[in-house]
Amino acid sequence: VQLQASGGGLVQAGGSLRLSCAASGRTISTYAMGWFRQAPGKEREFVAAISWSGRRTYFADSVKGRFTISRDNAKTTVYLQMNSLEPEDTAVYYCAADTVGSGGATSHSYDYWGQGTLVTVSS
Repeated sequence: VQLQASGGGLVQAGGSLRLSCAASGRTISTYAMGWFRQAPGKEREFVAAISWSGRRTYFADSVKGRFTISRDNAKTTVYLQMNSLEPEDTAVYYCAADTVGSGGATSHSYDYWGQGTLVTVSS
């Protein structure tokens, strides 16, 4: 499966962005999906995950209450709505698919990764 992340850009602190992760080559309707991010000089970190059905979602404490994750299995797309953005949210954001498990916060659980989209939040 190929994953294409998009929607990144430059936004002022307090603003919003919606990232999309479009899948091709294989349906993702039975896969848990996740978003991770990597800031310059830092390790990749978990942001959010969603079960294959969309009924369960998980968030890092740093984004809880500001970000939401959703999916449209008919469109094979996963979204990350980011509100109240802070300069600390600046990073390259990656979407990923867990083809065998339930996703979660561990990057090793994910089998396929998109190329990343850059989010820059100015203060």
